[in-house]
Amino acid sequence: MINKAYIPEAVILAKGEYPSLPLPLQLLEEARYVVCCDGAANEYISRGRTPDVIIGDGDSLSPENRVKYADLIQHIPDQETNDQTKAVHYLQKKGVRNIAIVGATGKREDHTLGNISLLIDYMRSGIEVRMFTDYGVFIPIQHTQTFASQVGQQVSIFNFNAKGLRGEGLFYPLSDFNNWWQGTLNEATANEFTIHCTGEYLIFLTY
Repeated sequence: MINKAYIPEAVILAKGEYPSLPLPLQLLEEARYVVCCDGAANEYISRGRTPDVIIGDGDSLSPENRVKYADLIQHIPDQETNDQTKAVHYLQKKGVRNIAIVGATGKREDHTLGNISLLIDYMRSGIEVRMFTDYGVFIPIQHTQTFASQVGQQVSIFNFNAKGLRGEGLFYPLSDFNNWWQGTLNEATANEFTIHCTGEYLIFLTY
């Protein structure tokens, strides 16, 4: 059963819009370990918090924070990945396998799309990861899974390479759709739903 009592080992704060809804804010407040992606640390610090580590070159930090928190900055000179991915890899090397990402959407739409699509890559590397926005949660999934839900909860399914897509407990039937929009705006009809398939897909559940 997916989406029950999710407690991540670490939380990554990305450089999109700072979260404003209770759930992503609660994840940050209760996190056992917080990684800020470079400039995201400015807002986090301004709220009276101190990250465990800051990933990036520090150029987006305020001059004051760049000096004050210099010992927390991890410079990872990899131009082939973004700071979100660097943060995931950093945690992975520390043995962390359960990660929540917040603040990864909003602002530039190309960054938002990139951040969301990378969730599948993280799953393939053995990470259990979820991205919490101000509207819902993205979860990368492999194969048949059952999800906790509420009647009327909005559900979107984005197919990457899944075959034999079939749903139980969803208002609209599923098929092996090829375009992302085809699986959007579905709806749960019970307190749980199941997606049957083989392969990889991404779901979005509204709060």
